[in-house]
Amino acid sequence: MMKITGSPPGATEWLQHAKLMRKQQLCKLAQLGTLVSRISHLAHMLQCERGASNIWLCSQGALYAPECKASRALVDEQLLALQQALGSPLMASAALCERVAHALHHLEQLPTLREQIMARTLAADRAMEHYSRTLRHLLSIVPQLNDSIDDPQIAGRFVALYSLMQGKELVGQERALGAIGFTQGFFSDEMRQTLVDRIDGQQACFDVFLSLTPQQLQEHFTLSTPGAEAEQLRRLACTRQPAADNGVLALHWFSLLTERLEHLRSQEELLIADLMIAVDRLITHADDYPPEAAAVGEPLGHYPVQPLLPLVRQQAREIEQLSQQLASMRDTLEERKIIDKAKSVLMTHQQMSEDQAWCQLRKMAMDKNQRMVDIARALLTVKALWQVTPKE
Repeated sequence: MMKITGSPPGATEWLQHAKLMRKQQLCKLAQLGTLVSRISHLAHMLQCERGASNIWLCSQGALYAPECKASRALVDEQLLALQQALGSPLMASAALCERVAHALHHLEQLPTLREQIMARTLAADRAMEHYSRTLRHLLSIVPQLNDSIDDPQIAGRFVALYSLMQGKELVGQERALGAIGFTQGFFSDEMRQTLVDRIDGQQACFDVFLSLTPQQLQEHFTLSTPGAEAEQLRRLACTRQPAADNGVLALHWFSLLTERLEHLRSQEELLIADLMIAVDRLITHADDYPPEAAAVGEPLGHYPVQPLLPLVRQQAREIEQLSQQLASMRDTLEERKIIDKAKSVLMTHQQMSEDQAWCQLRKMAMDKNQRMVDIARALLTVKALWQVTPKE
């Protein structure tokens, strides 16, 4: 706060302080842009490692050994860059520190996960779940960076970027899941349903992204839409069983989806660059202060001659809409955590596999005509009183 020495500060002092605070906020935003870029790079390489590991595991080590080794080295390189970009915890909010701590905790478990994969003591679907959980925590850092932003255009860019990153992660899960099915030559009903869910989820994320992105940045997005071959393989995976072909279809699927992910990665780069340009522009003009306005005693004279109340209402509506979209995405993350906890309860107390626990939660939800997260929440609430019937 401003120090009061002598007479109370007047309008000029308040305006100067406001400009100083705004410039500090914008400089912090510039640092956050660098952090988002590092998260984006690391997430992309983790997605590559996840998909390559699935093919390697399902082929009993016959395919993608060099790709696994290369992707792990690139993940380690990007992880080091992220740790350097994070800086000191003292500079972050408590909520952001918690998100970072959860992400780093899961990233620190990567060496153990890799050892299990190399020893082939972990099934591909379980390895995929570990990677996906790590990515979920990593990407959850991004929306928390948006809390201190009060500029609607900058906030909108953050929401658009996060939506794109979430959609891209669902594409990555689609690639990894398809890699399992095509390499094994078999898609279970559960795999097919999960595949459909991931495809539907992508569209929801990309719709938000497109609604908040300038037209000139949307044109590049058309390159990342699934091509005819990818759509054909999607239909095959969701409706029929692929023929045993020693991994030929798996490699073709992986190549097609990798190309799509690379286009989405370049789209992320464009959005991050656009975000940084917007922040730099605001920093450049943060000191704009026409001397002629100040000379005639009108320090606010350079603001637009527009009725203040409608302007405030318009900005409030824009920020509220963006906040609602961001809150919805955060709610989705929280719901996933609740469902994961409920699955763990069933797995622990009923000796179920993860797939069995998921099916049980879904059946309970369908029987009671309720959302799965509500069933999961109720299960967690009463778990202390839950009488477990041991399996024979």
